[in-house]
Amino acid sequence: MTGAVDTASIVELLTALVRLPSRGGIDTCAPVLECAEAWLVAHAVGTRRLLSADGEPLALYAEIRGAAPGPHYVLDATLDTASFGDESTWRYPPLSAQVVDGWLHGRGSADSKAAVAIFAHLAAAFARRTDTFAGTLGVLFDLDEHTGRFGGARAFFDGTNASRPDGVFIGYPGIDRIVVGARGFMRAKLVVRGIAAHSGASSTRGLNAAIRGAQLAAALNDTSLPVDHAFGRPAQLTVTGIRAGDGTFTRVPDRCELDIDCRLTPDFDAARAQRVIEDIVREQDALYDASLATSIEWMPGWPAYRVTDSHPLASALYRAAHDELGVELPRVVAGPSNIGNYLASLGIPALCGFGVQCAGIHAADERIELASIEPVYRTYERALLTLLAAAN
Repeated sequence: MTGAVDTASIVELLTALVRLPSRGGIDTCAPVLECAEAWLVAHAVGTRRLLSADGEPLALYAEIRGAAPGPHYVLDATLDTASFGDESTWRYPPLSAQVVDGWLHGRGSADSKAAVAIFAHLAAAFARRTDTFAGTLGVLFDLDEHTGRFGGARAFFDGTNASRPDGVFIGYPGIDRIVVGARGFMRAKLVVRGIAAHSGASSTRGLNAAIRGAQLAAALNDTSLPVDHAFGRPAQLTVTGIRAGDGTFTRVPDRCELDIDCRLTPDFDAARAQRVIEDIVREQDALYDASLATSIEWMPGWPAYRVTDSHPLASALYRAAHDELGVELPRVVAGPSNIGNYLASLGIPALCGFGVQCAGIHAADERIELASIEPVYRTYERALLTLLAAAN
């Protein structure tokens, strides 16, 4: 199946996608969906839309079946993007798809419209040669990823009768490593209580919840968490928000809210993180009357995960990258959580990072290096041919 890579066609589709605004939760995603859909249909790849309960499109899915039964692998990428931020900080407009010195600029070029363009071309190539492979190749383009809802992926993978592929390649960018896992996360909202009073009073000063909250935040921030050397990333606890008062200068606040984000590893899981946070809160609360105890609202998260190096998904991509690039790429774990954690919670192995060379993800001047498109395409093609090899 391997042959010349039509890089010009990939860039043409990428350019069209970047020029269509598709910011998660801001823009309507119908135009960018229709662009990808029309391209696939024009290249003889049948598609179906995944819809929300009220009929809004959440994702686009295409499926190509080989000549014989076999495994099922999915290529996944997101069509929606982060917001633009301050457009005055961009050298080129976010929707320009401007090419300068071999780099294509624009929001979503790296995360992850380049992957969409590459995966669409892989789908078309496999659709032309169904007699050369066994099993099923699926291509899933999510329209609801950057909102944090992962609506497209959930529409495809959730449910008792939903598809359970043998593995998923997520097209997040970065050509210098293969991301085989990610830290998980858990989150909490803490409410620290105080006693209100007039800020000008001398005899009754109350108990300032803002100060209590700041002291608790400092204690949480100073906590040492264990390092999981086998996993490759440490656990991490961050106070991401602190709010007190109602904007009235004359009132001692009696309530302070803290937002906590904790990044998990296999050794430092949600249960252990919960115990650590509860112990710190208990130590701080012991200094005050029991009626002023801090309340904790735990929020659902995802566990950490790592696909083993010996798994067919990881070994096929590793060997393909070695053969194509001539280097041994490190297999690493990502700090941020991603859709791979969600898939791992369903028992579906996923690699969450190998793609084009990029810069500026979620920042000004997001861009991708056009020269990296061909080796990324060929690497995925090699890996898929290995995984979907027809029996002799």
